Amino acid sequence: MAREPRLEIEYCTQCRWLMRAAWTAQELLTTFPKELGEVALVPGTGGVFDVSLDGELLWSRKVEGGFAEIPVLKQMVRDRIAPDRKLGHSDRKESDPQHAGDVNL
Repeated sequence: MAREPRLEIEYCTQCRWLMRAAWTAQELLTTFPKELGEVALVPGTGGVFDVSLDGELLWSRKVEGGFAEIPVLKQMVRDRIAPDRKLGHSDRKESDPQHAGDVNL
């Protein structure tokens, strides 16, 4: 019986991305130890590196043109399973004027 929410990381075995998938899983499990019910590493081929939560695709290396940064994945997962949770330094800085890209004229 699957425990929810279920995070799935499908990785390309031909590309030898098992370690990247395991590291990604470890980062997310460390951040969400009580919120995640299950994390699965799913072997694939053809350059796949997809991260899904309960069947919803969060990130696809092929679609996005590269790997997701861990803080970005943490934000995506958090927004779905614990929206009120603070992530510390991984949180977005959009509302902080120091990081908003303001230019002094």
